[in-house]
Amino acid sequence: MPTEAPSVWLTAEQQGAWRSWLMASLLLPEQLERDLKHSHGLTNPEYEVMVRLSESPGHRLRMSELASKTQASKSRLSHQVSRMEADGLVRREECPEDRRGAYAVLTDAGYQRLVQAAPEHVASVRHWLVDALSPEEFIQLGSLCAQVVERIQNLTED
Repeated sequence: MPTEAPSVWLTAEQQGAWRSWLMASLLLPEQLERDLKHSHGLTNPEYEVMVRLSESPGHRLRMSELASKTQASKSRLSHQVSRMEADGLVRREECPEDRRGAYAVLTDAGYQRLVQAAPEHVASVRHWLVDALSPEEFIQLGSLCAQVVERIQNLTED
């Protein structure tokens, strides 16, 4: 966390870079969700839940682990999973090892919906982000973002 030292203001160039990043971080997820909703009726959080479950053994994860992987609060994830259960995309299962815990499980219908949506979603990501940069710039962007993530995660783990 920043110290209480006097502020070191951003230069004009840094301010421009910060504002560009801020706008991109707001506009890109909105555009990707518009594309997902238009083509498959899915929100970004729904898609992310299905992806995380599809990548897990048995297409299931403990709710607490799914919340961590999707950066959602347990309460928000619980509401999200309830809506997705109503749509037949996921189901909950009791956790035999811990009566207080539960699993979220991707249903066959949810998996099929993900399989249908994934190619267009990847095309959308490619159109709006990957192809806007050179291959080298895209790799550099990933590396720079990973540094920011690591810095924040190291700080919050202490």
